[in-house]
Amino acid sequence: MCTCITWENGSFYFGRNLDLDSSFGEKVVVTPRNFSLRFREGAGASRHYAMIGMASANDSFPLYAEAVNEKGLGMAGLNFPGNAVYQEPAGQQETEAGPGKNGRAGTAESSAAALVCVASFEIIPWILSRCASVDEAEPYLRKMIVTNRAFAENMPPAPLHWMLADRSRCLVIEAVEEGLMIYDNPFGVLTNNPPFAYHRMNMNNYLNLTAESPANRFAPGLPLKTYAQGMGGLGLPGDASSASRFVRAAFLKWNSRAPEDEKSSVAQFFHILDGVAMVRGTVITEAGTYDITTYSCCVNTETGVYYYKTYDDSTVRSADMRAQDLDGDRLVLLDLL
Repeated sequence: MCTCITWENGSFYFGRNLDLDSSFGEKVVVTPRNFSLRFREGAGASRHYAMIGMASANDSFPLYAEAVNEKGLGMAGLNFPGNAVYQEPAGQQETEAGPGKNGRAGTAESSAAALVCVASFEIIPWILSRCASVDEAEPYLRKMIVTNRAFAENMPPAPLHWMLADRSRCLVIEAVEEGLMIYDNPFGVLTNNPPFAYHRMNMNNYLNLTAESPANRFAPGLPLKTYAQGMGGLGLPGDASSASRFVRAAFLKWNSRAPEDEKSSVAQFFHILDGVAMVRGTVITEAGTYDITTYSCCVNTETGVYYYKTYDDSTVRSADMRAQDLDGDRLVLLDLL
């Protein structure tokens, strides 16, 4: 269970809540331009864009949960169990229409170039290493096959879908039974199940919500009036389900206001994420464990500064991608403070 959002407030910010019942050995990881990225299918990348994000503590490959590259493109993976369907890498044949259907009307079919096989755990560094924008990434996605290769025997592929965003556009990418679905995302929000098409339709149920004091539209002849602040948001769902978090995150994001200085913007971004965070004990998994917001993060996509806080320490800390040697050839693993 996770929530990812974008927010523009002078600068453009990208971040998320990572909701799990345990740590996955996460560290802030900087991938410099000359670190050799070796992918399971096709050529690797020995020179590429640098990126920063949260990843498991592995010095051979950046297993990012989310990351932003030096050009300001961000991508995050979110849990998508029961819906994610990855393909076998062998035996895939190119077709004129590409590897699967897409969810964005009016776009050109994929080009005649060869299809690209990418393991699910590789997608974030694969895209961020070579693309400076969503527009650059979309043609790759249109011819991409997400494969079921595992990073290691004891690490089976996680069922994920992804949000990709820059200041201009936001996409949702879902590898499902029908193929690789690609959706424009005007909300700049993503949570978990159901698929994005449901969330997009469900938002229409809340078009009457407002941050302002509501007027009586029930019946003009009745003496109905507000008796407290915030009544324009009556009906905003407050539970922890992914559908409810999607609506709540979108409402908070699109009605959020803050001064445009960095301190105020980052603080406001975390306030939005706090509105959809998991409190220990309020969400019990089928295994009897507690889902919590393990960490929350916010990245200024223009400066490359990665802000984060953890469940047990609400202090907002930061790591500056550009303070590292971005022309280096080794991953930079920064322990969470």
